[in-house]
Amino acid sequence: MSQPRNGTPGDVEEIHWPSLVAAVSSISAVGIAIGLGLPLLSIILEKRGIPSTLIGLNTAMAGVAAMVAAPITTKLAHAYGVAQTMLWAVVVSAISAVSFYYAQDFWMWFPLRFAFHGATTTLFILSEFWINAASPPSKRGFVLGIYATVLSLGFAAGPLLFSVLGSDGILPFAVGACAILMAAIPIFVARHESPVLEEKPELHFMRYVFLVPSATAAVFIFGAVEAGGLALFPIYAVRAAFTETQAALLLTVMGIGNMIFQIPVGMLSDKMKDKRPLLAGMAFMGLIGSLMLPVLSHSWLLMAGVLLFWGGCVAGLYTVGLSHLGSRLTGSDLAAANAAFVFCYAVGTVAGPQVIGAAIDVAGNNGFAWAIAGFFGVYAVLSAGRLLFIRKRG
Repeated sequence: MSQPRNGTPGDVEEIHWPSLVAAVSSISAVGIAIGLGLPLLSIILEKRGIPSTLIGLNTAMAGVAAMVAAPITTKLAHAYGVAQTMLWAVVVSAISAVSFYYAQDFWMWFPLRFAFHGATTTLFILSEFWINAASPPSKRGFVLGIYATVLSLGFAAGPLLFSVLGSDGILPFAVGACAILMAAIPIFVARHESPVLEEKPELHFMRYVFLVPSATAAVFIFGAVEAGGLALFPIYAVRAAFTETQAALLLTVMGIGNMIFQIPVGMLSDKMKDKRPLLAGMAFMGLIGSLMLPVLSHSWLLMAGVLLFWGGCVAGLYTVGLSHLGSRLTGSDLAAANAAFVFCYAVGTVAGPQVIGAAIDVAGNNGFAWAIAGFFGVYAVLSAGRLLFIRKRG
């Protein structure tokens, strides 16, 4: 596989902070804007009397945009440079974010969603590539744990901002656009330190989806469980006799687990030459935790305790999967694989809510837990089988 040509900081054992601060802070600003924008846009459409089905269809454009943007992001970065491509993505996403306020016709929200989420997908792919390239191999998991923690804080800050700003007037849109534009500052400052892609990826984009299957399958599962779980857990909890407030608090506990476990999980992955056993272990823990949900539905405290650790396991699939990717590839191949990684995440976010929702319709309320257990179970069995096969072959 190709090697980086510019002596990226990943070649030494010291963390190269300017590059990492640029990539982490820029994508965190985008996380704040997305966390603010998702509830804001849904509430405004609801106020306009748009049916829930159409609101869901418009929201699904995020996944479609991500799947379209992922294959072309590496080509753009190769042609124009990583930092320059990220700066243009900041501009496009900021303009589209504020344009929602002026788009009175519902049909206009579809191309705006496509532009916004396509541009933010480009930022996610290239920031993660930058972080992977700038991280020393022995500390990659730790650095990615910091990235995941800060990003989670950004996503959490978005809804908090929404609760303060409300949905009236241009102010929430302007705040979201300004948050995105602030991402340009650290990118511009560290633009000369961004990775250089002098070679084109060696393989077709879809080959990268299957090149490191333990990583791409893990992020597909993460996307499916995260999107489906967050969207449908309130319904599951209310039907299980919890109040709406209790359901919201359970989601908050899961989010806390997501944040507090990322750095420890990343540091644990740094101590493992092969990350795949850790990925399989987290999938098995996710499987056990999801199967326990129906059993514990009588107790809020027990449910909260399981969800705290379960949230960490779910999010750990993303962090460790990304670390595993960085340990296997370099240069343009890593950039292309990062794009495939985000592509698989997007596919998961589209598939997860559909499968989990259908399971609830078919099997009743416990279908929620069984569907999530099914996602974890498939990955756990396949990854364990793959590990056994590789060891036997070795």
